[in-house]
Amino acid sequence: MEAKDLILKVMKKEGTPLNAGKITELTGLDRKIVDKTMELLKKEGTIVSPKRCLWEPK
Repeated sequence: MEAKDLILKVMKKEGTPLNAGKITELTGLDRKIVDKTMELLKKEGTIVSPKRCLWEPK
């Protein structure tokens, strides 16, 4: 599974906004990969931030 898909899956499963640290913990991915992938998802508009430093699927 691609990092992008894994991150979105975890976000949807949790059902609550998450920060990068929690996503790293839940996915087992390296923090650098999570940060890079989340930047990509932000640019695509796939994830939004309801609160500072917390992210959820759009």
